[in-house]
Amino acid sequence: MTSPANPTRSDAVRNRDLLVAAGREVLAEQGLDAPMSAVAKRAGVGQGTLYRHFPDRLTLATAVLEENVRDIEQVAARPEATLADVLGVVTWQMIRSTAFVGIIRLGGEAHSRHLADRVRTALDGLPKETHGTDDIVLAVAMVSGAVYGQTLEAREAAARRAWRLLGIEIGPVTSGV
Repeated sequence: MTSPANPTRSDAVRNRDLLVAAGREVLAEQGLDAPMSAVAKRAGVGQGTLYRHFPDRLTLATAVLEENVRDIEQVAARPEATLADVLGVVTWQMIRSTAFVGIIRLGGEAHSRHLADRVRTALDGLPKETHGTDDIVLAVAMVSGAVYGQTLEAREAAARRAWRLLGIEIGPVTSGV
């Protein structure tokens, strides 16, 4: 009995999921310039499999960051969601992913604009007492520039200080899911 030449659909889905999970980790650690080979290695698949799913780094980064934005949208869509809740999720992602920081700084690339616009739309739907969406987006970019430190704890402390200096309350720093 021989195995089929093409992987089954479930294998392809599993490999894509492994690659996105590995991409999330590698991009979080190394940023948008992380080598594709590191992602394939972390996922435990060959580079051919990686390139079948993601022909370039930008496609992979977009898939990974899509999940980050989806988390923000899910939290913002909750009936009881507050701006502080969503900013807690944004902060969680900022302190864990250098790639996410790059995207939320609202770069001029079409893919980052699309993701940034989705974050902006999620923020638009929330009640805001003193700050408009443009001010919040600016504050997110400012805080992302203040996120530094060798440990997650140091980066979270820096982000909290920055939010406090801006006079903006954030909720629990959590993935939201």
